[in-house]
Amino acid sequence: MTYENQESVKGNHPDRAIISAALTGALTTRDQCEAIPYTPAEIAEEAAAAREAGAAVAHIHARTENGSPTFSDETYQEIYDEVRDRTDIVINFSTGALHEPVEERTSYIESVQPDIAALNMGSMNYAKYSDDRDDFVFDMVFENPFEEIREFLRTMQENGVKPELECFDTGHIGNTRPILQKGELDPPLNFSLIMGVLGGIPATVENLAHQVRQVPDDANWQVIGISEDQWPLVAAALAMGGNVRVGLEDNFYVSEGEMAESNADLVEKAARMARDVGREPATPEEAREILRLD
Repeated sequence: MTYENQESVKGNHPDRAIISAALTGALTTRDQCEAIPYTPAEIAEEAAAAREAGAAVAHIHARTENGSPTFSDETYQEIYDEVRDRTDIVINFSTGALHEPVEERTSYIESVQPDIAALNMGSMNYAKYSDDRDDFVFDMVFENPFEEIREFLRTMQENGVKPELECFDTGHIGNTRPILQKGELDPPLNFSLIMGVLGGIPATVENLAHQVRQVPDDANWQVIGISEDQWPLVAAALAMGGNVRVGLEDNFYVSEGEMAESNADLVEKAARMARDVGREPATPEEAREILRLD
């Protein structure tokens, strides 16, 4: 199949690939990778460098100066302002958290109004093995009931923020159907297909193809591969006409044994891979048009 006759491929943009850079994450620390930014200024510098390397979207979790997660309206506003001072990249704030009140996680969406906000579409076991696979590093339940999902959606829609639907398994994609039927989601939808988290769908190309078949025909989608699963899934998604997310939240390594020195290192590789299959990384302006950001 050539790009000229790929009109039927879901989420397909034959000439452009949107690259998102997940700059910080909530759990990753500088003990694991020294390049992870913490402060608003550091996050903004990483966003600007990622934009220059080919990213159109910056996905951001706020941190304190010591690296702890924070849901402070003031911190998110400072991040937004620092990023906007440096670059035109599309700003995507996370809303995911464990045991944090919904009110805290909707407050900064309402007050700061980023371009996009990530929205987890279902509950799941969430765990990570130790490096020697002897035991779990952490083991928890990631709760995202429908009532909370709908509250996030109301806040986003009332404030002109586009939801990015984060789906860790096939059932999470299915959770959009009743919400669509109630008229609480406006197409075209933007999906993040997260693969490789223990408790979610395993990271295989076959499973990626299965996930893509579940999304609506007019939807946009990107793949998020975790750790060493990232690059094979990036390659597959780009060949399938989808978008991709890379960054230090998900994976520290440019290649086996070579740790990234910045988020831009990972974006540069993704941009090179996109061009290798005949697709150019989308600019922020092009991403806004593809994702239908008002």
